[in-house]
Amino acid sequence: MRALVLAGAKCEQVSGEMIRSLPVKEVQADEIWSFIGKKEKALKANDDPTLGDAYTFVGIERNSKLVLAWHLGRRRARDTEAFTEKLNEATAGEFQITTDGFKAYVDAVHMSLGTRVDFAQLIKVYQAAPEGERRYSPAEVVSTEVVPVIGNPDPNKICTSHVERQNLSMRMQIRRFTRLTNAFSKKWENHYAALSLYFAYYNFVRIHSAIRVTPAMEAGISDHVWSIRELLAA
Repeated sequence: MRALVLAGAKCEQVSGEMIRSLPVKEVQADEIWSFIGKKEKALKANDDPTLGDAYTFVGIERNSKLVLAWHLGRRRARDTEAFTEKLNEATAGEFQITTDGFKAYVDAVHMSLGTRVDFAQLIKVYQAAPEGERRYSPAEVVSTEVVPVIGNPDPNKICTSHVERQNLSMRMQIRRFTRLTNAFSKKWENHYAALSLYFAYYNFVRIHSAIRVTPAMEAGISDHVWSIRELLAA
């Protein structure tokens, strides 16, 4: 675990130095749930405050598939603003951004990016799952609502499908995100380090099947596929 924390710190430094002030056109943002130690409903008054539900905010560039920024925190306004500030540092110029219907995004995007984005929210309306399926099956989406928030977003580009597909990749490739197992993280710092390692690996090492290069190569910040050794030594 000490090796993981060290690797995570190195990966976070590399990503922070290379993914900065990048020109982008279309950004999608979403958050994915996990937990640390125990689920929120099982917490007790004297438990460590780092335990419980943990949400990973992810911002992805639609065309290059590059993860521009991410933030581990709670699903609340303060952490949403911390995430949009990271997006602000990672990007340059004007672009369109789409998020889900989480209300905290409205003020956060206004504060961090409002002068240079066209912003819309894609709100999904879910049908209640039949009794007995709530634990294991996702709720069915019965309709969607598009809400323009800032500027004049292009209706054809209002989409969160790519970042939601990224969420699936996280569930499949990060063991700590697997549901209904005992593989969940026991410490916040280990969870954070695993995410740092994953996102650096995803951006610089893993060839994306849709673009046939790494997202970093597609975004123009790398000219080759990195090895794990190169990533950790960078």
